Amino acid sequence: MSKSNSIIIVGGGLAGLISAYTLAKNGREVTLIEKKIYPFHRVCGEYVSNEALGFLKRERLIPSDLELPAIENFLFSDTLGNSVSLPLDLGGFGISRYEFDDFLFNRAKEVGVNFLTGTQVFDINFYAKEDHFKIELSDSSIHTSKHVIGAFGKRSKLDKVLNRPFIEKRSPFIGVKYHVKTDESRNTVALHNFEGGYCGINAIEDDKFNICYLGSRDQLRTFGSIEEMEKNVLWKNPFLKKLFTESEFLLEKPEVINEINFEPKKLVENHIIMTGDAAGLITPLCGNGMAMAIQSGKIAAEAILSNQDRSGIEGKYEEEWKKLFQRRLWVGRKTQLLFGANKSSILAGKLIKNFPGIAKMILKNTHGKPF
Repeated sequence: MSKSNSIIIVGGGLAGLISAYTLAKNGREVTLIEKKIYPFHRVCGEYVSNEALGFLKRERLIPSDLELPAIENFLFSDTLGNSVSLPLDLGGFGISRYEFDDFLFNRAKEVGVNFLTGTQVFDINFYAKEDHFKIELSDSSIHTSKHVIGAFGKRSKLDKVLNRPFIEKRSPFIGVKYHVKTDESRNTVALHNFEGGYCGINAIEDDKFNICYLGSRDQLRTFGSIEEMEKNVLWKNPFLKKLFTESEFLLEKPEVINEINFEPKKLVENHIIMTGDAAGLITPLCGNGMAMAIQSGKIAAEAILSNQDRSGIEGKYEEEWKKLFQRRLWVGRKTQLLFGANKSSILAGKLIKNFPGIAKMILKNTHGKPF
């Protein structure tokens, strides 16, 4: 079975959904392929910087039936639990990916996006002579398309199929996420350090909070389970011990991802336009990955809508992506070196406390402008 499509988007996270919505709204034929079925949870910080708020409001891409917390402050603690806080210039809001992605999925369907959910992409090949892609799916069907947008996240089997260099390198990081009910400030996003990683917490909808941390694969191996690792490592920070022992955990089990890699990635691979985490994993110190994924999906769609030839589309996307994200990612990666270790996190806390101007400058340089 074979089907011809104008544009195929592989992956239905924020970048993929925003690309699909923008293209379909502007009259393009779009098919989005997602291996899971909405709604579902993802490992994510679930904080959206207000740089994306104007765009989301203009396009009616925020659920109006949810009471979403406004987040205005940043709280930092080092591995010993020494803390300092400061206001966020832009601020943001909290929303779970379970709710947000499902809402965007339905909005995209309203403007005509065709979805293939519960379907996995096995292979993608570009044929220069025919100037189109062939995409092989798990249901044995083959689709052809003029353009492909890659929005398949941090780490995918497709990265191996495409021979992307980063996929061959082992990463020391794991990501873990919980939803809880707890007695924390609903207008604050907190970043608590522990030896080997850091843990973020912020409010989301329905009086819930999201806990998401970046931990060590080696520590997990040492202690044998996530629970034992948390007790022996994370709980050495008093903030985290209180959070984990006094909260009501709402998910049956944590969401976990392995081999999180922060290395830069190519923005276009074999003529596939990469967006969101597929274009380069966003450090937690860069405003946030959600707003950047939204904007990267938007500019990928706009590049295709520019009606240039393939070379022009790819060049336009790369130029815009680098202008928007390259510097803030560089600053974020350098700043990340101060987190997740005893001495460096203590130094970072003292820097924030004693030199708030420098801290605000770092925050400014790791956040984008409203779009």
